[in-house]
Amino acid sequence: MSPSGTPTLLTERLELRPLELADHEAIQRIFPRWEIVRLLAAGVPWPYPTDGALSFIRDSTMPAVNRGEEWAWTIRPRSKPSDLIGCISLFAKEGENRGYWLDPRWQRRGLMLEACNATSAFWFEQLGQSVLREYKAVENEGSRRLSERQNMRVVWRGERDFVAGRLPAETWELTAEQRRRAQV
Repeated sequence: MSPSGTPTLLTERLELRPLELADHEAIQRIFPRWEIVRLLAAGVPWPYPTDGALSFIRDSTMPAVNRGEEWAWTIRPRSKPSDLIGCISLFAKEGENRGYWLDPRWQRRGLMLEACNATSAFWFEQLGQSVLREYKAVENEGSRRLSERQNMRVVWRGERDFVAGRLPAETWELTAEQRRRAQV
């Protein structure tokens, strides 16, 4: 477990390693792509600044992690853990508990489902939370399918601001009880 209290999580194919400031260079190389950022929350600056990853990790993520309000991981293949291919975070916020992104070259392989299952287990089993919620753009079909595969359900529909603009959105929810029933 890192000094922040965020443990390394392992899945069959992935190592979820606690985010460190040193990860900013790899994130800066991968993250600033329209196909990654366009359906993320509007707070992500676009065009992405040349120091965007460094300032985000240093000024936003790490302080929240240190306060126990966020748990953040880099996503790495276990076959080559030196390669950062995405990030996933949990947030102690009302209505918004998880966010993630994955390098498009690694998408459509079930890897994000593994990462989400590992972070769901941490959220419910280690942190003792009763509900996990995430919001997403309706047009984000991959993320919506991922939520369906985790037995999440839509609890709100409306509009939200994303990097690409104001779009139809949904909030998806998974309760600890729903998760337990799905595992039986």
